[in-house]
Amino acid sequence: MSADGWIEPAYLDAFGRQRRVSPEARRRIAALLDDEPSVGELAPVAVVPAGGRLSTTGDIVLEDGTELGPRSALPRDMPHGYHRLRVGNAEQLLLTGPGRCPVPALRSWGWSLQLYATRSRDSWGIGDLADLRDIAAWAAGNGAGLLVVNPLNAPTPVLPIQRSPYFPSTRRYRDPLYLRPEAVPGAAAADATLGRLALAGRALNDGSLLDRDSAFRLKMEALAAIWDTRPPTDGLERYRDEQGAGLREWATFAVIAERHGAGWSGWPEELRRPAGAAVASFAAEHASRVAFHEWVQWLIDRQLAEAAAPLPLIQDVPIGVDRDGADAWAWQDTLALGASVGAPPDRFNVAGQDWGLPPFAPQRLRAAGYRPLIETLRAALRHAGGLRIDHVMGLFRLWWLPHGANPRDGAYVRYPADELLEVLSIESERAGAFVIGEDLGTVPPGLRRELRRRRILSYRLAYFEQRPPRRYPVASLAAVGTHDLPTAAGTWLGIDLASQRRAGLEPDAEGLARLRSRLARAGGVGPEAALEEMVLDVHRALAASPAAIVVASLEDALRVTERPNLPGTIHEHPNWSLPLPLPLEEIRDDPFVAELAAALRRPPADDPARSGVRRDAGRGRRAAAG
Repeated sequence: MSADGWIEPAYLDAFGRQRRVSPEARRRIAALLDDEPSVGELAPVAVVPAGGRLSTTGDIVLEDGTELGPRSALPRDMPHGYHRLRVGNAEQLLLTGPGRCPVPALRSWGWSLQLYATRSRDSWGIGDLADLRDIAAWAAGNGAGLLVVNPLNAPTPVLPIQRSPYFPSTRRYRDPLYLRPEAVPGAAAADATLGRLALAGRALNDGSLLDRDSAFRLKMEALAAIWDTRPPTDGLERYRDEQGAGLREWATFAVIAERHGAGWSGWPEELRRPAGAAVASFAAEHASRVAFHEWVQWLIDRQLAEAAAPLPLIQDVPIGVDRDGADAWAWQDTLALGASVGAPPDRFNVAGQDWGLPPFAPQRLRAAGYRPLIETLRAALRHAGGLRIDHVMGLFRLWWLPHGANPRDGAYVRYPADELLEVLSIESERAGAFVIGEDLGTVPPGLRRELRRRRILSYRLAYFEQRPPRRYPVASLAAVGTHDLPTAAGTWLGIDLASQRRAGLEPDAEGLARLRSRLARAGGVGPEAALEEMVLDVHRALAASPAAIVVASLEDALRVTERPNLPGTIHEHPNWSLPLPLPLEEIRDDPFVAELAAALRRPPADDPARSGVRRDAGRGRRAAAG
């Protein structure tokens, strides 16, 4: 396919109007794409089910290295996985999967939470994995079936710490800020230092906003103190073996960033490529510090496994990564670093959006055998019962913006959705985890139908749905809103308008009134109903809906008026920095939270057969192989 062939020449916008892409946008985007081999050559990737015919006769090599010899079709008992077809010197990756993802237990409910905001009295200024374990145990005791958690991915470990969980340095490893230092093996040996640092960390809980930088300094000092005592590391070598080269790559990146700053594009030229001899020499010279960062990731993995024990965790995969972060450094040859992804204008962002995240070039991703996607999914599915894919439309197409372009002047670049979805089905099957696709915004025709076919749950939000909750589809997750939308209290009381005004945005009074009306309609309440009455009745209606999963945010449970993130702002609003108004100990004892939990408990389902979603599918929680 030619480079231009990946670009959609026109699209249907959120207002139902046909839009043509400008010749200039097509030219600039095509320059960032490569041509694929001509039709007569073996394509780099093919989706072939067990028993399916191959495009040509060739030698089959299974994922585990077993050679099946020359074949024109795959055996009917072909294992699911990533196999190879060899024809002479050419090789094709064969994706052989179930074609569909596992499904959740029907009628589940749970809480969605921003972990950083959910602090206990023992937190060091930010919610952590020990808090998550306690939340999970409490929620399970109240009948919840799952927790939906914000992305826990690591930012570059250099001050200032990136606030947004949707702008990670890596999607393969996790943020040390989520560690509880006192729970680290060997912490007692550094008790004197740890006690002093813990006092300072807990004092951060008094702040009205999160202070990530201070929390990071304290936690890294505590971890370094424990590391210096030569703590027990039983299981660390096994973790290193499971993670392979990716772990060392991340740890090396972290140490170079500590020495040369956050952005790899500004490092000495010889350190800008991870496979270079200079990087290997640097890692050897700083071997102890590289080992320290590997140990930190092992600690996070241990604490995350403990947090996931009481209740399935639904982990979140951001749509992209920081262009100057670790994954972009590792996979720079598969990314289009001259572009960023975003969204065209829609009803909630009339100017469009530029998210600043570089997209993968589709033909380069195929040539890489989808290793970046596979590693990202495996990391997200580790210790997960389910997966939320942010902006799931990105598996089909992404809105590309050449550097410096207005968000209106982009174009959709298509992706090989069949191949991406087959990778997702393979990885989710191996993890025994179901998948939720965040399908909000400008959704292309046929996308939701394909998600249903693949058994990927759709989103159904009371804010957006014209139909009542009783008519929501079974294959969906139902909720009031998301982290990017006003909270229920902010909408019902009109306070979100003041937040928009303070941030310098033009308040959308008409839009907020529309959201308020939909809440009233969903809950069957009058416009003068008390806030608490509305919140309870809306969630009762959601719980009674056919949707497979229903979640309520802790922000709505506590009637928080400020949303976690206000799109279109960076410093004008305290995005990703607002703690919940109560510590975890008080949340667990709050009468209204208990009343909302009771409202969320699901009545029995009617007939699951009509949904195509099996009632007997378990909530698989096995971690994916590393």
